[in-house]
Amino acid sequence: MTQHAPSTEPELTGVRNFRDVGGLPTVDGRRVRQGVLFRSGHLAHATDADAAFLTGLGLHTIFDFRNAADQRLEGADVALPGVRNVNLPLTDPADGAEFWEMVRDGDIVQLRSLLSEGRAADRMITSYRTIISRRTGEHSRVLHAIAEDSVPALMHCAAGKDRAGLSIAVTLLAVGVERDAIEADYLESNAKHRRYRVHRNNNTASDAYSPEVMELLSPLFDARAEYLHAAFETIEQTWGSTDRYLADGLKLSAATRDRLTERLLG
Repeated sequence: MTQHAPSTEPELTGVRNFRDVGGLPTVDGRRVRQGVLFRSGHLAHATDADAAFLTGLGLHTIFDFRNAADQRLEGADVALPGVRNVNLPLTDPADGAEFWEMVRDGDIVQLRSLLSEGRAADRMITSYRTIISRRTGEHSRVLHAIAEDSVPALMHCAAGKDRAGLSIAVTLLAVGVERDAIEADYLESNAKHRRYRVHRNNNTASDAYSPEVMELLSPLFDARAEYLHAAFETIEQTWGSTDRYLADGLKLSAATRDRLTERLLG
């Protein structure tokens, strides 16, 4: 599997899973430029020092893929001076609201019923497939914005793993980054210091964070290669090839892809 140099970015205090995706190799021997494309979890809890660091990146646009329910739960992003914020929800807040309420509030019996025997992983695979097949308009908007003027850009969702992970993957596919390199970057979200902090509301229950509960929840908060493979497979099954997905699904012309390449590759 293709590897790339580990991020040298500082660990931010209130922002999880931040990294520059620069350095990833393309199939034609080029690399993504440093300092043009970043990814992270939400910015709602960014400290003053975090905000100062992010401001220093010279960001043009922050793409926030959270829905309204996410924003109510976590809060709005900390405002950064001079940065455009674009909210493009990639999941419907009504879709699965009851499910995520159960994740936060359910007891062990409810969680077993909801998540055991592969059901949690199956849900994640279905979500990845759905985002690829049904959110072409949102992904198209992101890529056209980047091609025009929106870099340096930061993409984030709640954990910076799924919705942001897919959006980064789609962007990297559009400029010809090797799939193994895309996967390696995606899997970096599993690093302990990057992982989303699981919050459960029944903190007084003796089993709220028991080993069994955390094992049941883990498929929801892991970055798993099988999830990303399902997304790639959906592209092939629906459009026949990555090029057709980009052209027909995301409405990217050859000229737009050329501008993306100029913006993102060294």
